[in-house]
Parts: sequence; structure tokens; C-alpha cells
Amino acid sequence: MRKKVTKAIFPVAGLGTRFLPATKSVPKEIMTLVDRPLVQYAIDEARAAGIKEFIFVTSRGKGALEDYFDQHPTLEQELRKKGKDALLETLKETNMESGAIAYIRQHKALGLGHAVWCARRLIANEPFAVMLPDDVIAAETPCLQQMVEAYEETGGNMVAAMEVPPEKASSYGVLDVAEENGQVIKVKGMVEKPKADEAPSNLAVIGRYILSPSVLQNLNKMKHGTGGEIQLTDAIAEDIVNENNVHGFRFRGQRFDCGSKAGFLQATVAFALARDDLRDDLARYLEDIVHIDKAAQ
Repeated sequence: MRKKVTKAIFPVAGLGTRFLPATKSVPKEIMTLVDRPLVQYAIDEARAAGIKEFIFVTSRGKGALEDYFDQHPTLEQELRKKGKDALLETLKETNMESGAIAYIRQHKALGLGHAVWCARRLIANEPFAVMLPDDVIAAETPCLQQMVEAYEETGGNMVAAMEVPPEKASSYGVLDVAEENGQVIKVKGMVEKPKADEAPSNLAVIGRYILSPSVLQNLNKMKHGTGGEIQLTDAIAEDIVNENNVHGFRFRGQRFDCGSKAGFLQATVAFALARDDLRDDLARYLEDIVHIDKAAQ
């Protein structure tokens, strides 16, 4: 019987330099998208997929991230005293049970593959998920849940994939496709950040993975790839050669790159417009801006 995916790694050691000066004192992962930190969207998605153990790979200066998941008895007591039950329930959603969350330090910025490798002792011999909080996905069924359901049929390794314009390929790992079967794609190769004219397809890997322990064994070799970093894509690609067990998955939903300022703003607008309590006021404001812009032209 195939083991269930119950552990997830969240690589959050990056400095978030694209969001300076805000990230001088605030970890990028707890910057708010509408009224919830980026990392909360990833946690909610993981929980929906059946994840029970949450492993954060952090670095110096991430104390506020750790505090976010801790209980706040004084605040809870104050909300209870004032009868603010809805806010109290919202606050409880941010709490983690004792033992459900772990923090591992990545002492050197050696790439995504190295960040995942840092958590190897907590994974042992089980399949696991990797989630990049920068990638926020709006979907009726959460992206990782879609992948877990597909993984129950395929096993092996699975990466979330979406189509990108050729000129964007150099920003992603790109799949070399063997065959397609609906949303599931059999993969015969993966290339990290290829030049536009060398990309094997337009299917890019984004920040959701379900991986087998053999990928950690591949990472043990500490091979340096593109940019001199230890690339997760390379370790997964090695499993294609050794095990022939890698699949891409075309998820249903819209992905926002919240690692960029433009993507963060786009996600803010999209998620706010999806909210009943914000939609009307924001829509009117956006319409006014468009009318003013047209009038100015």
C-alpha cells in the first residue's frame, strides 16, 4: 500500500531582497496578502491536502515567522472578554499543535535543493511535499490536494506545472515531456532555467512538489548546478534516469508569483475581489481609476 503524504517542507530562508526595505525587519513570508500572511495560504493548502507535519527551513531573522504560529493567550483572552468570537476563531486557525511544526536552519544560501536537503532527517523514508509560499494559487480545489489525489494513482515524484511564454522559460525548471494523459504528464527530462531557444517545452515547474525519499539521496551528492547552487530540479531529474518515476501535473487554478512586487499586487487585487466584504468597494475604486486614466488620455 502506498504511503500517504503527511509531511511538508516549507523553504523560507530567503532574505526577500526584492521587498526591501519592508523585509529588513519583517520576513517576506508573513507580509500580508489582504489580511493573511503569505505563509498562511500555504499552510491552509497543506492542511486541505492532509499534511500533518510542517517543516520550515529558516535562517537568521525569521523569529517573527516562528512567533506567528505560536499561541497568544493575552490576545485570545481579550477577544473572548469582548465577545469577538469570529476573530477568536480566525486567530485559532493560525495556531499549530505542539509537535506539529519544526524549524530547521539553513546556514548557507546554497539553493532550493540544499534547503530541502536540510530537512532530510525529519523526512526519513517517507514521501513528502515541498511548498514554496511565494507561489500562491487560487483554486476551487487547493493545488496540493489535486496533486495528492493524482499521486495516489502514480506514486513516484510529481511536480506542479503550468504553461509559460518562451521568453519566461529561463526563470523556471522546464519539463521535457514524454507523453500526456489529461492533467498528468510523463516526464523524460527536466532542465533548470534553460535559454528560450533551448527549452524542451513551455511547461514550467512551479512551487508545489510531491517527492520520494530517493530525491534526498540524490541531494546527498551535493552537485552544484545552475548559478552554482544545489538545484532541486537536478535531483528530481536524476530520478527520471534511475527510476523513471517523475510526473508533471497540470493543476486547475491561477498561480500568482508573490515573490515579485507586481505578482504580489495582482494577487492582492484578485483575492480582495473574491471577498464579499471587500469586492464592491474595491471594484468601484478600480473602475474610478480606469475612468480617470481614460479621461487623462
